[in-house]
Amino acid sequence: MSQNFTTSPADKRPVALFRALSERLQKAPLARAFLWGLAAALALPPVHLLPVLLFSVPALLRLLDQAPNWRRAALTGWCYGFGLALAGLYWITEPILTEAQTFWWLVPLAAPALAFAVAFYTIPPVLAARLVRPGLGRVLVFTGVWGLSNLAQQFLFTGFPWNFWGTDWAIPGTLGNIFLQPASLFGVYGLTLLTVFLAAMPLFGRKGLAALVAVLALWAGYGWVRLATPEGQTDTKVALLQPDFPEPPDFSRPALLANWQRLLAMSQAGIKAGATTVIWPEAASPWLLQSDDNARAQLAAVTGTTPIIAGSLRVAGPKDYRNSLIVTDGPQPPLAVYDKWKLVPFGEYMPHWIPLKIIPSLLEGGFTPGSGPETIANIPGLPAFAPIICYEAIFSGQIIDEAYRPSWIVNITDDAWFGDSAGPRQHFADVRLRAVEEGLPLVRAANSGISAVIDPFGRVTALLPLDAQGVLVAPLPAAQPATLYARWGLEIPLTLSLALLIAGLAVGYTKKLQN
Repeated sequence: MSQNFTTSPADKRPVALFRALSERLQKAPLARAFLWGLAAALALPPVHLLPVLLFSVPALLRLLDQAPNWRRAALTGWCYGFGLALAGLYWITEPILTEAQTFWWLVPLAAPALAFAVAFYTIPPVLAARLVRPGLGRVLVFTGVWGLSNLAQQFLFTGFPWNFWGTDWAIPGTLGNIFLQPASLFGVYGLTLLTVFLAAMPLFGRKGLAALVAVLALWAGYGWVRLATPEGQTDTKVALLQPDFPEPPDFSRPALLANWQRLLAMSQAGIKAGATTVIWPEAASPWLLQSDDNARAQLAAVTGTTPIIAGSLRVAGPKDYRNSLIVTDGPQPPLAVYDKWKLVPFGEYMPHWIPLKIIPSLLEGGFTPGSGPETIANIPGLPAFAPIICYEAIFSGQIIDEAYRPSWIVNITDDAWFGDSAGPRQHFADVRLRAVEEGLPLVRAANSGISAVIDPFGRVTALLPLDAQGVLVAPLPAAQPATLYARWGLEIPLTLSLALLIAGLAVGYTKKLQN
């Protein structure tokens, strides 16, 4: 007995719709560029879907051949960058919602406006690649100029070195630990160069895929060997406080007193657990700890002479507000004060070239920046350390005082403003890379998480997760000798990027002569 199966018109609708959409996209290369950029954001933390780049990057390079002129090529690159940045930075809307009554008009604009600006950094590599015929030369040029564009992003217009593809490899666990290790040689920028180059390998068919596998095997081998380096512990035991205070802050007197009592109780718990120093998150102290003698006396009554590394605001003069790290070990004046020098545009200050005032009203004219990276030494019982506050952690090669290498890094931050989004996780991925780059252990106290102890190889040895409250007590790992990147810094990826650009132009020129 035979049966006839027929497809109803309703069953055909999704297929027809898909075909119609595909046909429209074929006629809309700019839309395809935007969608491939959106897809590329899946490789970023916390998703880490790196294989998507094997489709996204070749698609972008193929779209160059469809651009009739350099203007359309530039727009293609911008659309790709806009999609990548829009999906990777959606979370910046979160802190604006805390002052929605004042900045309601920014809620639908913030992420698209920032993505609009960041997308321009994708134009130079696309235009440079267009100068060379398809092939190895084009890929080398594209990779080199992508690296140069990322370096420019760290310095131009206040700097915003966020979501570089090198951070894609900060995968939680052993796999990420292995693939982060080349950052000790050439930093996050070198990892990005490797990522861009390998992502283009499908353009070369089977030979390209074979090269991809070979390079990944060598890369993993280097990471595996480096992770076998002997590592020690210090006599220092840190207590990281994660109080999980709500944002925006409640400045009523009862709320401030409650926060203070929580900090005192958590500090005491950390010391009872054997900590030799206690670290508070960014701006955790409800009082101006540098100038408030009574607050320091109350703190000393609970913590004695144990060094406290505390995030606290301070007033250095009329309308001179600082976001600071204060070190105390008793009721006397602080032993050290460090002022944040890389301030968040629009959150902590207004760039002078922006005519609008869009920072929280509490800050009036905004914070005053500090003088730059420092090493805090001569704290009884503590090895010398480099302080970095929140946003400063994303500036690769700019967090250490090169004249006085510290033994560890202390990062205090408050990512509670960004809620349970990709933002805090992306920030944490950056921090792991700083430890590998410098060959130094890094401890991170975050108001709402992620707080952690990270060894010089980027391995997380202790952790408090996001949106949790607690005290993390753990030993401080020992430092490693200065890495190649710690010694030479940004000069290494700059040289590599230029070398790739020159090599690509040479290969492209040779191919042109042969044709």
